Amino acid sequence: MIDLLLSYASGLLLFLGCFFMLTGAIGLLRFPDFYSRMHAAGVTDTLATILIIAGLMLIAGWSLALFKLALIVLFIFFTSPTASHALARSAQLCALRLTQTPVEKGPADAPRPVAETSAPVSKMEAAEGT
Repeated sequence: MIDLLLSYASGLLLFLGCFFMLTGAIGLLRFPDFYSRMHAAGVTDTLATILIIAGLMLIAGWSLALFKLALIVLFIFFTSPTASHALARSAQLCALRLTQTPVEKGPADAPRPVAETSAPVSKMEAAEGT
């Protein structure tokens, strides 16, 4: 009975992880600018990976594989958000800004943000030389 319950729970976690990975990939294709795409990829990647590995942990049982999977989860938990933050900060320092452009489909006056490079906008950025 417990094996059946663990099997269903791990299957559910694996399915949810795959679902979040798929939604992240769709968000990567559908969102209009760099920052939105990066957010979709970063958040769903972290959550999906943790769910998939948690499903594998339930299947692994009490073994060395469980310990290794727990270390991988811990590593992903800290490094994935840090990498997303580093990418966003790098894009910000390279003057990747959001600008308003008309939407391709829909009313002509509805703005949609699009990432575009521009000159530094603040005195601090101008002093840094970025």
